[in-house]
Amino acid sequence: MLLVIILSSALILIIAYRTYGSMLARLLQLDANKKTPAVELRDGVDYDPIDWKVLLSQHFSAIAAAGPIVGPIVAGAMFGWLPALIWILLGAIFIGGIHDFGSLVASIRHKARSIAEVVREHMTRRSYLLFLIFVWIALIYIIVAFTDIVAGSFVGQITLENGQVVKGSGIATSSLLYLALPLVMAFVLRFTRLSLLTVTLIFLPLVGCAIWFGQYIPIDLQAMFGLSENGAHKLWDVLLLVYCFIAAVVPMWLLLQPRGHLGGFFLFAALLAGALGVLFSGSEVKYPAFTGWEVPMGAGFASLFPVLFITIACGACSGFHSIIASGTSSKQLQCEPDAKKVGYGAMLLEAMVAVVSLSCVMILSKEAVAGLQGKPNYIYALGLGRFMEVLGIPASFGILFGLMAFTTFVYDTLDVCTRLGRYILQELFGWQGTFGRYAATAITAFLPLLFVMQTVTDAKGNIIPSWRIFWPLFGASNQLLAALTLLGLTVWLHRTYRARWVWTLVGLPTVLMYIMSSWALLEFVSQGFNTASGFAIPTAPVPWVALLLVVLAALLLWEAIKVFSSKNPLIPQPKVSL
Repeated sequence: MLLVIILSSALILIIAYRTYGSMLARLLQLDANKKTPAVELRDGVDYDPIDWKVLLSQHFSAIAAAGPIVGPIVAGAMFGWLPALIWILLGAIFIGGIHDFGSLVASIRHKARSIAEVVREHMTRRSYLLFLIFVWIALIYIIVAFTDIVAGSFVGQITLENGQVVKGSGIATSSLLYLALPLVMAFVLRFTRLSLLTVTLIFLPLVGCAIWFGQYIPIDLQAMFGLSENGAHKLWDVLLLVYCFIAAVVPMWLLLQPRGHLGGFFLFAALLAGALGVLFSGSEVKYPAFTGWEVPMGAGFASLFPVLFITIACGACSGFHSIIASGTSSKQLQCEPDAKKVGYGAMLLEAMVAVVSLSCVMILSKEAVAGLQGKPNYIYALGLGRFMEVLGIPASFGILFGLMAFTTFVYDTLDVCTRLGRYILQELFGWQGTFGRYAATAITAFLPLLFVMQTVTDAKGNIIPSWRIFWPLFGASNQLLAALTLLGLTVWLHRTYRARWVWTLVGLPTVLMYIMSSWALLEFVSQGFNTASGFAIPTAPVPWVALLLVVLAALLLWEAIKVFSSKNPLIPQPKVSL
């Protein structure tokens, strides 16, 4: 049963790439003879054309991160694997695919400027400012959630069934070694005559060595400084945000490109290991396909609509992808036809990562999943370890690989998010030069400290990790960002191509994402202001941020309606029809 599900999902995604993806490429009129901004504006810092294979790995690792692992596992555990699987496949093909692909093409058609700039050109300056503010807030919450998830992986330990211990401090060592390798790789590529293939074959095995040796030389901040586990967790939060600052200001060739290249192979390896494990393990599906339309969550209940659609973002549709596509990837795309491979192809690959992650829930019993609730990284690592054991790889190494892969994916998101936050603040305030770069990066990297340094406890006094508090808000705001991006794409395509297909292929996904994300955010607002004792002014930030995001989204929608209803002349372009 599990094998059939995985193979069928892969086949569906391949067919979608060759049919629906090719149709989108034809409608968007990709032209190999047009100079891309990466070629035309090349400066070696932000604009730097690279081969599509390298860019695909970098883009894939940046958009994937922990999203297609955490979301499917959490949603699958809540509602059963079938609703999650349906949303992953349909969402990736018909919503996430056009969202990512369209964002990349829109950016390269506008000198590799951000989606916010596209909105300004085709809507209004007010729309542009609203969009920038919304995106920057969403980036801050992405940094908060993912920083805290990684920091949590660096403390504590896991005891396996055979009694072997996997130390979080060992994962921290492996992660730091992994970050050092791309720096060395960058200098080797830049100052030697070794080919990319040769350098890749040298450094990929070193990543495997870093995973293995980390457990023997653990960096245990708890023991070093006499901290509690929570104290060590907070210190790692600070150190990771310092890393974000550094990574966001150094040239792309020094860290982002080589780390993205290695990270992409890491993703491919994790995907392949999971797929091969499924093929040869003979694992049976134990978890229920459907658990109900409403499931307990906290003190209340969570409904499949809209919670499923905000819990699974990456893997189906994610607004964050548009920021990557129009922020860094568009500045490196070598020729227009490569946009299909990088934009649409990477989205479908991410959907496959989500399917494999979901299978880690499917092979567990309901009792086993309940015992690991709140630890999606452990569920993923245990599932991957079980799959890799079938290939003759020790389960302990498989679990280390899974946890390290999880952490690696998040690194790719953290530094890209910080860099993009820097771009937005520089756009917003017109900050140029060295001062602008460092000031914008400092604000983006260190504002999340206000959130991750908070210590929140439940009714029993247990400490709740910061990421668990902000993950629902991150999911809802991320999906609303996708809706806003699709709205901007709809306006651009409508004014550019004047074709009916725009409303079907982009307009309908916009409506769905707007409804689901706004619905979820309004529930956060309602829960924050309406308590068991009646109306109250909340002190927690989540309801206030949710309210702000809903207002921003409503204002942007109103601006779009005014554009659609205006009589401004359309941009003359050849008509394209289905």
